[in-house]
Amino acid sequence: MQDRIEYILFIGLSRFVRIIGLKLSRRLAYLLAAFFYYIVPIRKSTVKENLRRAFPDFSKSSINKIAFGSYRSFCITLVEILYLPSISREELKSSVTYSEIPLIKRRYNEGNGLIFLGAHYGNWEYIALTVALHLEIPITVIVKSQRNTFVTKWLDAMRVKWGNKIVPLGISIRQVYKELKEKRIVAMVADQRGPSDGIRIDFMGRKASVFAGPALLAMKTGAPIMFGVTIRQPDFSYKAEIEFINIEDLPEEEELKIAELSQRHAAVLEKYIRKFPEQWFWMHKRWKY
Repeated sequence: MQDRIEYILFIGLSRFVRIIGLKLSRRLAYLLAAFFYYIVPIRKSTVKENLRRAFPDFSKSSINKIAFGSYRSFCITLVEILYLPSISREELKSSVTYSEIPLIKRRYNEGNGLIFLGAHYGNWEYIALTVALHLEIPITVIVKSQRNTFVTKWLDAMRVKWGNKIVPLGISIRQVYKELKEKRIVAMVADQRGPSDGIRIDFMGRKASVFAGPALLAMKTGAPIMFGVTIRQPDFSYKAEIEFINIEDLPEEEELKIAELSQRHAAVLEKYIRKFPEQWFWMHKRWKY
């Protein structure tokens, strides 16, 4: 019953956003952020603790400013996702600009598939959707199911609306391996906390656990790794930044190779977080252990 009620509210909010339009909804996201930051402070303590760990030299006012900015960024992303049923293909495509499309196509045409790593940064749903539209190549997206199964189905329907394919997180790695061996582009987020006994890397000045999957897949398939984020601009458009991860000069030992590759793609994410910290999703306990 709780899931159904939450879904009804979710759909109601989506219809409201679609009625008033995306432009006004993005501006109203400020009020929504204020509600969740000041009145119903969901995960506020986690956000501030993460920021203090990542930026120990920042003043209290700077931490507070970034914290509220992260809520506002998330709320803008939320209304953009809620508006997806009404957005046109061309409107969505033009919302994110890319300068690296020729390079991506060139690497894709090498025939080893591509591993596209993203992060909960800017609008993480937009990047998976729009890179496929700009490339004119459908991609396979590894997705994590939400607690609410009704919301998950709604989100998954949006993710495949323009031709992409989804594979639930947790499915056998053999399926993802198969997608890469069939020369597909496989996309996944790479900024979540790994297992307590996982590989440790340096991230934002602290040791952090990571999932070994992306690096392991690259080693087993020979697929290049590219890392991408969408950076929100003042006019609410996005600029995509894409970088290919260097896979040369790796250690001989397999575990050390995985750790080094993981460190390299984490370093790219860290670079963008330090540039625009409010655009990263600080609400999960990245340094839980």
